[in-house]
Amino acid sequence: MDKQGDILVTGGAGYIGSLTARELLDAGYGIVVLDNFVKGRRFAVERNRALAADKGRRFALEQGDLGDPSFLGEVFARNKLAAVMHFAAFTEVGESTRRPALYFYNNIINTIHLLEEMASSGVDSIIFSSSAAVYGNPGKVPIPENAPTRPINPYGYTKLAMENMISHYRERSGIEWIALRYFNAAGASADCALGEAHSPESHLIPNAIDMVARGDKVRIFGGDYDTKDGTCLRDYISVMDLARAHRLALEITAPSALNRPYNLGSGNGFTVGEVVRQVGKAMEVEAEPEYAARRPGDPDKLVASSDAFRKAAAWEARDSSIQDILKTAVEWYRKRPDEALEEKPLPALDEHEIAGRIEDELSRNKIIPDGLKADILKRLAEEMRKSGD
Repeated sequence: MDKQGDILVTGGAGYIGSLTARELLDAGYGIVVLDNFVKGRRFAVERNRALAADKGRRFALEQGDLGDPSFLGEVFARNKLAAVMHFAAFTEVGESTRRPALYFYNNIINTIHLLEEMASSGVDSIIFSSSAAVYGNPGKVPIPENAPTRPINPYGYTKLAMENMISHYRERSGIEWIALRYFNAAGASADCALGEAHSPESHLIPNAIDMVARGDKVRIFGGDYDTKDGTCLRDYISVMDLARAHRLALEITAPSALNRPYNLGSGNGFTVGEVVRQVGKAMEVEAEPEYAARRPGDPDKLVASSDAFRKAAAWEARDSSIQDILKTAVEWYRKRPDEALEEKPLPALDEHEIAGRIEDELSRNKIIPDGLKADILKRLAEEMRKSGD
């Protein structure tokens, strides 16, 4: 980058955020981690702090919430920032169907707070961690970036709304952006110092490893999808390939390659059933599946076409074979710290009260167009009815 300053990594104590922070430190950047630790892990911050000290990089932790605009103002005033990488969001599909208002507030409204502070502070570059969930059930696989966006769950909808909001801040405030829509992140860092630490855990690979290690059957949600073995087809990508992609996105300068979304994926789809069998092979045991009902909001097939990002950033998914992913995931499982297992449930807040706050904050925003505001509120009302609230 030709700009001077550190990179603000929101959600930098989380899984992908902390691995990307590590990639930035390795590449010579100074970083500022912003996290409220509702989901993030302190061991991830401390291990990255130690790496920064070893490499002579600047490292700062700002503990607080994007929901507090005054705190955000202090963060931007205290630190000289060149760009933002935005990972701070709730990410569980099933959880989003049960707590849609909390997801809308944390993901959409808190992103508005971040964009407002960027605009007022003159920080004009953001790399946004988006999701393949914006596509819903795609009509074409592998999915290109110009495929219709029809998210079928609240999580996917919030990610799409966040992309749309960022594009409007580009038009009104000059913020350059790239959104990275990725699929199923998995695995751990090459040294296995950082890896998945969700509790409760909903992701297939860590759950399958845990079940196989305990001698249990591996639960598979749904066996009647439109795939070769009836289980969901997914594109699994190494978290290290994702981290490198975020760093490369930061370094894109060609105007034609900015201010747009990109897909990230290995391009190779595996069904859940195939992944379970590969977990067994990696652990040298027989993995036995057990089928349960579908989870709400899960599409049949998600596989990425990443050709556009390969051309724009000279990126390749070099660590994303299922065997390489499972090698690091199994090693991380065996050496992860106790803190990785501490439960991190969502806060017990009233969904209707949160919905009222969403409506109020949207009404006061001067940049987001009225049509997008109305669509957000309409979708929120629909999701709350579905959830029973």
